[in-house]
Amino acid sequence: MDWLLNIFRKWQRRILEPRLLKCLQDEVAEEFLELIFRLMRLAFKLDKDFRRNIEGFTGRYQFRSRDNSVTTAVIFTGKDMKVKERVIPDADVSIIFKDGEAVMDYLLAGDRDILKLVLNNEVVLNGNMNYIMKFGYMANHLQLALTGRLP
Repeated sequence: MDWLLNIFRKWQRRILEPRLLKCLQDEVAEEFLELIFRLMRLAFKLDKDFRRNIEGFTGRYQFRSRDNSVTTAVIFTGKDMKVKERVIPDADVSIIFKDGEAVMDYLLAGDRDILKLVLNNEVVLNGNMNYIMKFGYMANHLQLALTGRLP
């Protein structure tokens, strides 16, 4: 009977634990990404200066992992921003991360150099790159405002 228990323990360490860890990382990454977008949406609603960034702007962003375990979309409608937890059709730009860990690495990095991630095969960008720059500007603007470093 001990041999059966030992086989189960080995199977648990080799197969179950890595899968569980990956599921947890992906779920945390998706929830964190959504939280950031919801904070951004709140800032648009409360701050008229920040709201100017999206007045008249329409765009559909898809953030996801290669295996679709992380799927978050942001839709700008000209005067509002919506966050969806799914893959959307006809995204203007798709940011496809290698996995949930790559999403978290990017979100928590001090310098968010998207080009470095592309060169390291951590992320693939599809679509209009001007949308990436626009979103990066809005995210940095929000971060500077929240930390009190906005001039």
